[in-house]
Amino acid sequence: MATKDYGKTLNLPQTEFPMRANLPQREGEYLKYWQDIDLYHEILKQNADKPKFILHDGPPYANGNIHLGHVLNKVLKDMVCKFKSMDGYNAPYVPGWDTHGLPIEQKAIKELGINRHQVSKNEFRDKCKEFALGFVDTQREQFKRVGVRADWDHPYVTLLPEYEAEQVKAFGEMCKKGYVYKGLKPVYWCMECETALAEAEIEYADHTSPSIYVKFPVKDGKGIVPEDAYFVIWTTTPWTIPANVGICLNESFTYCLAEIAGSKLVVAKDLLEQFAKAIEAEDYQVLAEYQGKDLERIVCSHPLFDRDSLVILGDHVTLEAGTGCVHTAPGHGVDDFMVGKKYDLPVIAPVDDKGCFTEEAGPFAGLKTITDGNKAVLAALTEAGVLLKTEHIRHQYPHCWRCKHPIIFRATEQWFASIDGFREKALEEIDKVKFIPAWGHDRIYNMVRDRGDWCISRQRSWGVPIPIFYCEKCGKDIINDATIEKTAKLFGEYGSNIWYEKEADELVPEGFVCPECGHNHFRKEMDIMDVWFDSGSSSFSVLEQRPELQVPADLYLEGSDQHRGWFNSSLSISTAVRGYAPYRQVLTHGFLVDEKGRKMSKSLGNFVDPLETIEQMGADVLRLWVASADYRNDLAVSPGIMKQVGEAYRKIRNTMRFLIGNTYDYDNKTNRVAYNDLMEIDRLAEHKLQQLIEKVLEAYRNYEFHVVYHAIHKFCVVDMSASYLDIVKDRLYVECADDVKRRSAQTVMYDILQVLLRLMTPILAFTSEEIYSFLPKDADAPKSVQMLSMPQVKEDYKDDTLAAKWDTIFAVKEKVAKELEAARTAKTIGHSLDAAVTIYCDDDIYDICASLGDYLPYVLIVSQARLRKLKDMPHGMVAEDGVAVGVEAAAGIKCTRCWIYSETVGENAAHPELCHRCATVMEKLDK
Repeated sequence: MATKDYGKTLNLPQTEFPMRANLPQREGEYLKYWQDIDLYHEILKQNADKPKFILHDGPPYANGNIHLGHVLNKVLKDMVCKFKSMDGYNAPYVPGWDTHGLPIEQKAIKELGINRHQVSKNEFRDKCKEFALGFVDTQREQFKRVGVRADWDHPYVTLLPEYEAEQVKAFGEMCKKGYVYKGLKPVYWCMECETALAEAEIEYADHTSPSIYVKFPVKDGKGIVPEDAYFVIWTTTPWTIPANVGICLNESFTYCLAEIAGSKLVVAKDLLEQFAKAIEAEDYQVLAEYQGKDLERIVCSHPLFDRDSLVILGDHVTLEAGTGCVHTAPGHGVDDFMVGKKYDLPVIAPVDDKGCFTEEAGPFAGLKTITDGNKAVLAALTEAGVLLKTEHIRHQYPHCWRCKHPIIFRATEQWFASIDGFREKALEEIDKVKFIPAWGHDRIYNMVRDRGDWCISRQRSWGVPIPIFYCEKCGKDIINDATIEKTAKLFGEYGSNIWYEKEADELVPEGFVCPECGHNHFRKEMDIMDVWFDSGSSSFSVLEQRPELQVPADLYLEGSDQHRGWFNSSLSISTAVRGYAPYRQVLTHGFLVDEKGRKMSKSLGNFVDPLETIEQMGADVLRLWVASADYRNDLAVSPGIMKQVGEAYRKIRNTMRFLIGNTYDYDNKTNRVAYNDLMEIDRLAEHKLQQLIEKVLEAYRNYEFHVVYHAIHKFCVVDMSASYLDIVKDRLYVECADDVKRRSAQTVMYDILQVLLRLMTPILAFTSEEIYSFLPKDADAPKSVQMLSMPQVKEDYKDDTLAAKWDTIFAVKEKVAKELEAARTAKTIGHSLDAAVTIYCDDDIYDICASLGDYLPYVLIVSQARLRKLKDMPHGMVAEDGVAVGVEAAAGIKCTRCWIYSETVGENAAHPELCHRCATVMEKLDK
């Protein structure tokens, strides 16, 4: 007689939700769907009456394809906005692009083959604009592909006329308040980019420099120092010697005149021994000692030029290195400039925009300063017999963070913003801001506290012109309400190119005359604003102008380098003009490194291309990686790490598929089992679900996305797949479809599915939408999963007493599993259902396990389970933590339907291959 196929009578999972994600192909379908339904604006309409949450986007440069750092930044922002919109907020997200400045110029010159010196300014600017807007479009599509939800059709772009107009107004307000001035000061100067730089554009890197000791002959010792003596300076920038006009001492140091190597040399007493070793002098004799203050205004001769070098005093002189006599060139150093100003020293800076010596440098004219210039100066010092020692040292030296080349200090006339004018207010505002991580407060606070004046002018073409006029007659620089209003209006109508298309007299207000002398002809400033002024003005140009936004923003979120960049410039401009910070919270993330902690680099071969990763694994895997890493530190990434994240994604997906497949015939309106009628383990699952909701919501609200990831992953893999779902499979599959025990499990699984779906939506944007498309929905259901609300904790579903009881049960289950594995290894059993277990335990554990009654074997996933008191444990067994477990082959015959061994198999004549439970189910099904 043929065996009946009882497998067809089981309630096996049913779903078309695929096991294989096939994300690279399927994600495109959901991108199109979101676009077709205009999801961004649908959500804004839905949340229009809710309180606003504004995350203001820091604009990336539109100068290339996106990289993994872009993905990290934009996905973090997207997770914030998606969560906030599901958590009761109206959270518009307006993306932006920085489209001016050197990054655009450099890429345009390189990729378009432009020589900016051979084309007109407007032609060059048009090419840069075309290049930048091309990459705005490119990056926009790439960010969309990552699943970022934003107002992509209406981004803010810093080159747009309306943006430039508001930027000019902000600049005008700073001028009106007296914060902007023009001055001759040493500034960071990039010879490669041919422009001044601000502190925010400097980074330090290793550089090899010549380290030299030079003696300056005394010309007038004022009766204190003999005139056959020398003051010795030490420097690592020989090329600045032609600009020397002074030697700076510290008034409180003791200096000595020492006979060394046949010369009388003046150095700091505390550095004398170190100096003698450095120049390899075998011995020396101290001839006299002086206090630094007594040597003030002694006159030395410049060793190469017919010029005096005055001995002066300054607090910046230290005993850390050198001789205590500091070579002073006010044209090439901030400290030198400040102390030189005190002594009315001339500011000599014989260097042009390209870093080459000018005619003022005499025999060195035309040479590149820090290369050939250094060598030539050293040769001249040697020939003059004043070079005591040369060696080369490797040290940290400032570099341009754009082109990565070393920079110099160079005194030029520049426009500056006086930080002193609003420094205290800025520091007060910093104290009101919440920084995430908290150390961000001290970092930006210290930067603002110690920051020098901001050099805001640049000698380039691609940017917003500084809207200042000069009187042709008296030379007065002019900026006032009338000129700013006219310039802002022109820029708003035509864009800033009009500044270069029109003559100055056509740009000033009609009938305008010089307020100083009454003259009516003008010239215009040709420098542009620092690009950080562009992006730093976004609170005026974007937050104040877009009706859906507001200022201050609730959150700025960027990489940790922006404490000196966008966070800083935005704070400076907003505080100077409006008197408050443009943000309430500032969140910073780290940078990308490989598994070994090395910075990602194409040359090292450890570079991960996000576009390739999307094509291979899908954007949701990238998004899950962003969520998985603790962004507060540097983030490790590699193909191996991505593979691990892909495996985690698979486990989460399979859990969701199991939940979908086993609720295929469940209707929450008609099949739901009341909480108090749920089976105990189902109530436990509800308890754990509430704990998950509580933990994940708190983590989202604290921007701790890695906590969200780990909580969801653990819940799916440990609490669900390896525990609860494994246990409830039996009654899901075996009981009658509408049996209350099965509906009890389905009720909880429905809740888990709905909760997990919502909790994962901000992270797994595509997968959650895919899952949502497979769920039954009412006619008035939202069009997208992103329009659902976050789940709320049901306090009455939390039961700590129940959880504690089941902690004990699961501890016993773990010991049983250990013994089952040992029995499997010994070939006593195969599957766990082949086993019968006897559990010997102390009274408390016995009572807890006994309360499960006949359900204990199902929890342990064995065919039979017997409970015994610990005192009845056979001789030779060893108890651990009050529990001992014995394993043997299960009694009875294996039921062909449920696979559980039972002594009741064969009792039912109609179904002789089934156990009593399955036979009873079949009788109900046969009716």
